[in-house]
Amino acid sequence: MKRTDSTTRFSDRVSDYIRYRPHYPDEVVSYLEEEWHISPGSHIADIGSGTGISCRPFLERGYTVTGIEPNEAMREAAVTLLQAYWQFSALAATAEATTLPDNSIDVIMAAQAFHWFDQPAVQREFSRILKPGGLIVLMWNERLAVSDFEKAYDELIIRHATDYVQIDHRNIDQQSIEAFFAPNTCSYKVFPNFQQFDFEGLKGRLLSSSYIPKEGQNGYDAMIHELRALFDQYQFAGYIRINYDTKVYSAKADGWRPDHK
Repeated sequence: MKRTDSTTRFSDRVSDYIRYRPHYPDEVVSYLEEEWHISPGSHIADIGSGTGISCRPFLERGYTVTGIEPNEAMREAAVTLLQAYWQFSALAATAEATTLPDNSIDVIMAAQAFHWFDQPAVQREFSRILKPGGLIVLMWNERLAVSDFEKAYDELIIRHATDYVQIDHRNIDQQSIEAFFAPNTCSYKVFPNFQQFDFEGLKGRLLSSSYIPKEGQNGYDAMIHELRALFDQYQFAGYIRINYDTKVYSAKADGWRPDHK
């Protein structure tokens, strides 16, 4: 996949992304504070910040967050949605070239985004912008396929998606993440997370994914027909539940200094 595609492919999904993508548990912030002793005085760079979903729990605790987001539509949505937080700002930049000053950031965070990055390039860039002793945090909301509904929903996505298998973040496994952090030891924590939807919500959740056909495109009508049948089969009291593991990988960058000159 071309790099330009990864920075533009969500432009026509922003509304559904805002309304239907899962948020991150508040417990993530508490965990990082306890594990790594970060505090609201820390400056966080949220790399690939999108519409600001991952920024919000930190902003609510008083952290200063700079969002790095190359997609104009998503970045503008974040600025609008987070305008109540004076300590939030957003830059039109990429993970590989953040435009942030040297040694200016306490915590680098990438939520639902690391699998899009050029890893050697971001390793150099992260080492440049982090302060000595800085922390790197990678997070994903990983949709589970455990219940009968979740398994059937995943199969529906695979049948109708354009490139789901190729771009799925689960292609980045724990071994690859540990190799990225080496020689430092990576801490790993999982938090339970879930969403509950009526049919319109489930439809919006599906359409928030960049690999799913949009209305008017080939396969859309058949896909929505299948989704309706799936919902009717498994709904309870008019709702279905999608479960997630919120996976958090974190490590200090001490001694992790690639040559970025």
